[in-house]
Parts: sequence; structure tokens; C-alpha cells
Amino acid sequence: MGMKMIKIFDTTLRDGEQSPGCSMNLKEKIEMAKQLERMKVDIIEAGFAISSPGDFLSVKTIAETIKDCRVASLARTVKGDIDRAWEALKDAAAPRIHTFIATSPLHMEYKLQMTPDEVYERAIEMVKHAKGYCSDIEFSAEDATRSNPQFLAKVIEGVIKAGATTINLPDTVGYTTPDEHYEFFMNLRKLAPSLDNVTISAHCHNDLGLGVANSLAAIKAGVTQIECTINGIGERAGNSAMEELVMALHTRKDMLDADTRIVTTEIMRSSSLLSRITGVKVQPNKAIVGENAFAHESGIHQHGVLNNRETYEIMTPESVGLNANNMVLGKHSGKHAFKNKVKALGYDLSDEDIDITFKKFKVLADKKKQVYDRDIEVLIDKESVQVPKTFSVDKFVINSGNSITSTAVVKMMKEGKFIERVSTGDGPVDAAFKAIEKIVGMSLKLEDYELKSVTEGKDAQGDALVKISNEEGTVFAGRGLSTDVIEASIYAYVNAVNKMIYDEENHKKMREVN
Repeated sequence: MGMKMIKIFDTTLRDGEQSPGCSMNLKEKIEMAKQLERMKVDIIEAGFAISSPGDFLSVKTIAETIKDCRVASLARTVKGDIDRAWEALKDAAAPRIHTFIATSPLHMEYKLQMTPDEVYERAIEMVKHAKGYCSDIEFSAEDATRSNPQFLAKVIEGVIKAGATTINLPDTVGYTTPDEHYEFFMNLRKLAPSLDNVTISAHCHNDLGLGVANSLAAIKAGVTQIECTINGIGERAGNSAMEELVMALHTRKDMLDADTRIVTTEIMRSSSLLSRITGVKVQPNKAIVGENAFAHESGIHQHGVLNNRETYEIMTPESVGLNANNMVLGKHSGKHAFKNKVKALGYDLSDEDIDITFKKFKVLADKKKQVYDRDIEVLIDKESVQVPKTFSVDKFVINSGNSITSTAVVKMMKEGKFIERVSTGDGPVDAAFKAIEKIVGMSLKLEDYELKSVTEGKDAQGDALVKISNEEGTVFAGRGLSTDVIEASIYAYVNAVNKMIYDEENHKKMREVN
């Protein structure tokens, strides 16, 4: 029969973005979408077009930018939602409208306040409406695993007849277990024979830590599309983690007789790009992408791995795109060598971007004896998601010690004018942040601040993460890089402020358009 190819439907930009602290601006979403395209995911769910002007714009821009994947927008089974989704998707190389309605007794009664017959009629009517726009229509029965199987089968048969080409049966609350999930799909395939003529999809949540296990059970039961997210981000405990699912299929082809077209060597970069954009790190012991996933601490393990890697490694670090932290370039390296290195790392940068990044690399190479691959990757990723710099740092002076009050003098530029302010604080970072707040002239709340090194060694770059919120409570994450940790912290804070201003200006423009 040959190996089954499983389609990967990535919802990092829609379901993933709904997780607390994971919102992304337009530039960041486009950068993430391009990385998903590089990974060769089959379908990118770009957002929920009607939910906000910002979501509409990001779906529209991603639809116009991405050429090698299908692009989907979510829509309720409501005419206005579907029209708006199509408006955003119409210029996509391969558009998909993804419409959903709940089918469980609980959801129909308390959330929708509709009878089963009304839900059935609405589902069919709206799939037909979507079909008027494009041929690729996905229908999701929300809370499918807690629905009455006979009623669910009736809805499935109805929407397939109306033109749905993919049927997604999500475990919306992450309640099922692998054996039960397998039986659920096998039973539905008997009750709704038309399922065998379309793509069957599973969307598992991870509330009991079973998202990937339940997805694998679904594949065993004949499912050919899995909905998942990078790093497993998503509401509550998240979604099925794409990297775990893909590598489970890749490593255990013998058992599962299925694979995906994902370029696995892009996994690490996708994971770290998402972490950098959202500021949400993965736990060190996270399967596949955690920093300890390929670290063999104990002596016995190390000895075994040195003799034969397969003793304790079921997959190689290289297979997921983890390369040894090679020392690559120094301050005497020329632009040609730098360009080749960037290409070898898998980045496709324009000449202009190469110039910008090379200048930053030269500054870094003056401060560091050895520049590693990881340093260069961080430089590139930071540049690629830069927002316009309303404020930029000119200079700062910090006075600090354990017997004096910390003082910061910060001088910044806004629209060609210099602004300088002084502030005291509880330590050098606090004093600097307060001085910046005075310059910006807004009331900002510091939500989170952390600092880590990019590579090893005492001359390593400090990677600072700052999260601030505005008066509405919207959180913005900023990153800063420098071999000086105070400087990195200041850059991160200013980066978060610039993101906030960029976001507010975008919203203003969209309100004017609408």
C-alpha cells in the first residue's frame, strides 16, 4: 500500500497566538509564516480574519506572500465571517476557508443556544456559501469528541455533500485518550462512509499531556491531516506539538507506516524563532527542541554515545537542525565569508539585509574573540523582525553600587531630536527603565524581564527579554542583544516600546480604513 503521507496543518499563527503572552505583530507573523513555508508545512492557518482588523491584515498579507503552502483563515458558520475570510484569502496561491460550529450537546445548548437541527442546517448552508468562493473547504465540528456519534455522522455526511473537502474532528478540551480516540475515528468512519472520500483531520489539545499521543492514535485510525503548533503553543496547555509529532513519525516509520513532507532540519530554527518572537521559552527537558533534548549528562551515557551514538540517541541532533556550536568567524572575516556562512545556515537574505547584518557582525566580532553560528542566527532573526524605530538609543551612563542609589542618564533620539532624562532606581536596570519611561512619556508596566547568554564564555552576548504592558493591558515583548547586559536590557526595553507604538499606529490606520 505504500507509506501514508500526513498533511501538517500548522495553526501556530491562529490557535497558538491565542495562548497568553504569545501575541505577535504583523512583521513577526510574516517572518514566522515564511519559516513555516521553508519547513514545508502543508497548510498555514494564518488567523481568524473577522476577529480584528489586525487579524484580517495578517491573513491578507500572509496569503499574498506565501507561495508553497495552502493558507487558511478560520471562520464561524456565519455569512459575514466567511465573506471576510475570503476577502483576506482571495489573492492566495492556494486558499482554504476553514469554518466551524460546535456539535456537542453541551456546546449547542449553552454556547450556541441552538437545537441540533438548527446546527445541522447552518453547517450545510455555510459550507455551500464558502464553496461559492473556493474549492478547498475545511469543516470543523467543535468539541467533536464529546458529541453524539450519530448526530456527528449526520453533520459530516451533510457537509461533505455540500462541498467540504477536509473534515476536522477536534478534541477541543483535550479530554480523550489514545485508545478512545482511535475508536472514535474508526466508529465515525463506519457511521459516515463519505469520510473515506475526503481528508480526515485531527486537532488535539494537550490538557492531559496527550496531544501528540492522541494525534498518532488518530493516524492509526485513518486520519491524514494533523493540526498542530510549533513548540505546542496554544490555549490552556497548548496544542499537539508539531516537532514531536513529526519526529515521532519520522523515527518510527516502521511502526506507524506514515511520514510527513516536513524538512526536519528546520525544526530547531522554527522553535527558536518562535521563542524569540513571543518571548516564551520552551522548558529545557522538552522533547526534540528543549536545550537538554540531546545533552547526555551522566558519565555512562557519555561513554556509550562516544562509542556508538545509537546507544542513547534515537535520532541525531543534526536531523532536527542542531549543529555543533562551531566557532565560525572572527573580526578579520570578510563579507564574502560572512555571506557564505549565512547561506550555509539556511538563510536567504537580500543584499541590503546582508549589509546591515554584516555591519552588526563586525561590531560584535570586535567585542568577542569567537563568533559562533548561534550568535549569527540571533543577529539575523533579530534584524528580520525589526519594527520601525520611533525611539533609538544614543547613549547612556549608569552609576551603580551597593552603597549608593543607582542613577541612569539616558539619551535617545525621536524624529531627529535628542531627548535626555535622568532617573534613580532600585539597581541599574530599574533606573535605566525609569529614565526611558520619562523620555517616552507613557505609563508603562514592566510585566517580565529576563536575561540569558546566547553562547558560552564570559564574552558571550547577553540576550535580554522585556515584556511591558500599556494601559489596556496589551503585552509587548522586546529583545536586546549586547555583550554588555545593561545595554542589552535597555535595547530590549526600547524595542518593546517601539513595538507598542508600531502596533498602536497600525490599529489607528486600520480604524481609518474601516
